[in-house]
Amino acid sequence: QVQLVESGGGSVHSGGSLRLSCDASGSVFAIYVLGWYRQAPGNERELVADITNEGRTNYADDVKGRFTISGGIAQKKVFLQMDSLKPEDTDEYYCYAKGFDRSYWGQGTQVTVSP
Repeated sequence: QVQLVESGGGSVHSGGSLRLSCDASGSVFAIYVLGWYRQAPGNERELVADITNEGRTNYADDVKGRFTISGGIAQKKVFLQMDSLKPEDTDEYYCYAKGFDRSYWGQGTQVTVSP
């Protein structure tokens, strides 16, 4: 089992910044990707960014150049620095870990960006 605990969500105005953190604990050796998804009510959960155990990063097109993922499995932490936030970034953000036999999710943290 892997436990993921997010922190750092909140409310900002358009153009502002937030930094999300996720602490991973438990059987971290069993995962090979850490990342962030987001979901708005009524929508499917979508990938924001992730980082592999080899340090390769991947970003959704609409956050490239604005968001930066850092940390990793070795550190048991993953961060998402979100700059130049837009109202359309308003969502529930979930920390995510992909394991060799299953995936894990955090409880979510709300990000709200006002115009």
